Amino acid sequence: MTFEQLYIFVAVAEREHLTQGAAAIGLTPSAVSASIKALENFYRVTLFDRVGRGIKLTREGRVLLREAKETLAKVKATEAVLNELGNLSTGVLDIQASQTISNHWLPSRLLAFARTYPGIQVNLQIGNTTTVADGVTDGDADLGFIEGTIDRPALFTVTVATDKLVIVAAGGSPGKCKASELREICWVMRERGSGTRDMLERGLRDMDIDPESLKVSLTLPSNEALLAAVRGGNCITALSESIVAPFLENGQLRRLDFDLPPREFTLLRHKERHLTAAAKEFEAFLRSGAASEVVA
Repeated sequence: MTFEQLYIFVAVAEREHLTQGAAAIGLTPSAVSASIKALENFYRVTLFDRVGRGIKLTREGRVLLREAKETLAKVKATEAVLNELGNLSTGVLDIQASQTISNHWLPSRLLAFARTYPGIQVNLQIGNTTTVADGVTDGDADLGFIEGTIDRPALFTVTVATDKLVIVAAGGSPGKCKASELREICWVMRERGSGTRDMLERGLRDMDIDPESLKVSLTLPSNEALLAAVRGGNCITALSESIVAPFLENGQLRRLDFDLPPREFTLLRHKERHLTAAAKEFEAFLRSGAASEVVA
C-alpha cells in the first residue's frame, strides 16, 4: 500500500463516484480504477459495491476511509513541519468558514495576511457551523471560523469578532408587528446546522417563541438565496446586519424592531493536532488586531 493509493481511495470514497474522484485529484478515471482494484486484489477485500452505474462504500470501505483520512492527515502534518522549519516564506493554510464569515468578514483579513506573507497559499472552503467543525476535527482544515459557539471537546475556541442578527422583510411590506405575530408570518431560513439559524432560534426562545411554531415556507442553503427570497416575496428572515445593510439603505429591505442578542465569530482549532506555522501566524494576526488595522 502506498500513500498515493490511500489518497486516490479517499478522493473516490468521499464522493462515492469514480469520475468525480478522479477529476478532484487530476487523474484519469482508468488510472483511479486501476489503483483501487490493485488495492482490493492485494488485500483480498471489496471496498466498493458496484450498484448499477454507481458505487457505494462497503462496510470494509467505510472502515478504511476513516483510517486513511487519519493517516493522510498525519502525513500532511509531517510535511507541514518539514516545510516550515525555516520560516514563513512558504506554506499552506487550509481554512474552512461558515458563509457569513467567508463572504463578508474573512476575505479582507485574508487579503491583509496575504500581503504580509505572499508565499503562503491560502485555501478557503465554505460550509456551515457543523461542516466546519467536522473539517477541523477530522484534520481537513487547520483553522475554522463559525458564527456562535459549538460544543466539541476536541476543539479549542476563541472569539475573534462580534456580529448581530437582524430580522428583515421586503421594503414595501407593512409596518411594525408584535412578537406574537412572528408565528403567523411566512419565514425563510437557513438549513439546520448553520450558525445563523442556531442564533435566530436562541433569540426567539428568549422572546418565549418556540421556533418549531413558526411557519417556515422555505429552507435555503445560502445567505444570498435568503436575500433573494425575502426581497421578492412576503416572507421574513434573519441575517447578519453587515449583509443586509446596503439593502436597508436603498429601501429594498426593512428591519423589524426585534432585538436579537449579539453573536460571536469564533475561531476553531484542534487541541491535539499539530498547528502549522502559517496557521499559528494567522491566528496571532487576527487576535493581535493587526488584520483589523490593515483592513481599516
